[in-house]
Amino acid sequence: MRLIASNRFLKFKKKSPPRLQLEIDNQVQKILENPNIGVLKKEDLKGIRVYKFTFNSHLFLISYECKEDVLYLYVIGSHENFYKKLKRLIR
Repeated sequence: MRLIASNRFLKFKKKSPPRLQLEIDNQVQKILENPNIGVLKKEDLKGIRVYKFTFNSHLFLISYECKEDVLYLYVIGSHENFYKKLKRLIR
C-alpha cells in the first residue's frame, strides 16, 4: 500500500519531538495494517476516517482516507480546531 501525506501532516510531524515522531510512525503503521481502524465520518467529511491515540496523556487525532491501494494522511493534531482544519484542507 502506498502512503501519501499532506504538507500539514508532514509539518506537524517535523516540528514534533523525536519520541512523538516515533509514536506517529507506529500509529501510521497500525493504520496501514488495518485501514478500517478509524471512525468513519459523515456529512462534510464523508469517506474520511479519524484515528485517536494518546501520547504522554495527550489525545492526538489522525485523519486519513484509503482509496484503492493508497492511504492519504490529511491532518494530525489535538482535538482543538482539528475538524475545522480538516474541512479547510478537504475543500
